Amino acid sequence: MSSIRLDKYLADMGVGSRRDVKSILKAGRVKVNSVTVTEAEAKIDTESDNVELDGKRIGYEEYRYYMLNKPAGVISATKDKLSDTVIEILKGENTKDLFPVGRLDKDSEGLLIISNDGKFAHNVLSPAKHVDKTYFVRLDKKPNEEEISRIENGIDIGDDKPCLPAKVEVISDDEAYITISEGRFHQVKRMFQAVGINVTYLKRISMGALKLDENLSPGEYKKLSKEEINEVFGG
Repeated sequence: MSSIRLDKYLADMGVGSRRDVKSILKAGRVKVNSVTVTEAEAKIDTESDNVELDGKRIGYEEYRYYMLNKPAGVISATKDKLSDTVIEILKGENTKDLFPVGRLDKDSEGLLIISNDGKFAHNVLSPAKHVDKTYFVRLDKKPNEEEISRIENGIDIGDDKPCLPAKVEVISDDEAYITISEGRFHQVKRMFQAVGINVTYLKRISMGALKLDENLSPGEYKKLSKEEINEVFGG
């Protein structure tokens, strides 16, 4: 990361708006390498300079990644006038510029990545990247072999093109895992509906090789390391 202005540095880290930051600087509350700095345009090396606000170090992260075990009842959006959003769950974190990478329906649960990295999100969601996403589903009836075959071979759900091939693993009379590499609107539910089966519960359990942390209860989250992020693409 190249050097950036001090006011941008602080604003990016959620200290406040650029206007708020300028007031904070004028008050002499910021030190860079133990020296008080009041100029908003001062250049900061994000890797080597030590920035402090009121004596507390403010480290710089260009990109942030969180794993959320999304609970039912919240929507995969940054803002909404009627419903709580997944961003609101990350209370106490720097949520500036964060957004959900893809979406889960309001009544669905499970693995959702939240980040401010647009390139990462594009690669995760691009069908060309073929990032597998696995879901645990409960169904209103057990699919037979012919229905499973139709889903696995690329079923038509009424879009311009049939779905890409999927993988279904039936684990009980009303439970199954399904793995897809796309992210169409209500895709999993529509795939089963196309063979006359309704999904009564849906939970995403993995994206690529990244699995939902079993220690996270619905509504809980954790920060992801670079190694964990690389697991999304199998590396």
